[in-house]
Amino acid sequence: MNSRKQPVIFCDFDGTITLSDNIVAIMKHFKPEGYEPIMERILSHDLSIREGVGQMFSLLPSSMKQEVTEFVLGQAGIREGFADFLSYLRDRDIPFYVTSGGIDFFVLPLLAPFDIPREHIYCNSADFSTGGITITWPTPCDEHCSNDCGMCKTTVMRQFPASRFERILIGDSLTDFEGAKLADRVYSRARLTEKCQELGVNHTTFETFYDIRGDLIQREGDM
Repeated sequence: MNSRKQPVIFCDFDGTITLSDNIVAIMKHFKPEGYEPIMERILSHDLSIREGVGQMFSLLPSSMKQEVTEFVLGQAGIREGFADFLSYLRDRDIPFYVTSGGIDFFVLPLLAPFDIPREHIYCNSADFSTGGITITWPTPCDEHCSNDCGMCKTTVMRQFPASRFERILIGDSLTDFEGAKLADRVYSRARLTEKCQELGVNHTTFETFYDIRGDLIQREGDM
């Protein structure tokens, strides 16, 4: 790690901290009528993440809040080594931020056992006060991003100037790629690895958080 800058870590949630993408899992399990064309339009970039996710959740009645929440908590799974990785970071005073396109009603309960400060968890929110589930977007894109992300990861990262911070990103999907281009170091898996390879962005692959911890420890020894 760069001893002249403060390391700070930005970590994706769905498919990174958890073993699966929870939004996709919710839709495939409950199968609200009309979700498949919306998901296809998101994947083909005809709809932004914000538009598409908002439209899909509006197809689920608010009365299903408990059922949907229990489904996610029962199937998500936490990637191996996550608790030990957080302990390693705390021992070294390395700040850790969750930057998630997920929704608070399942992100926060899944992270509750790990004592991550609430202000270090960036995610979207859900309003269950109307007929369908309404997604709200507390961290929209700033003036530097026009991707209509919903929860804009690069907006969060830009709060930590590159002149002072060594920005480390951990992720697995295309939604992490813009952040990967800003980061000093990228830990990638799945689609993010493919995109980094395709466009020549330096990255280190991982499968568990033990892999990332091991790489950080090795870099400490190389300093």
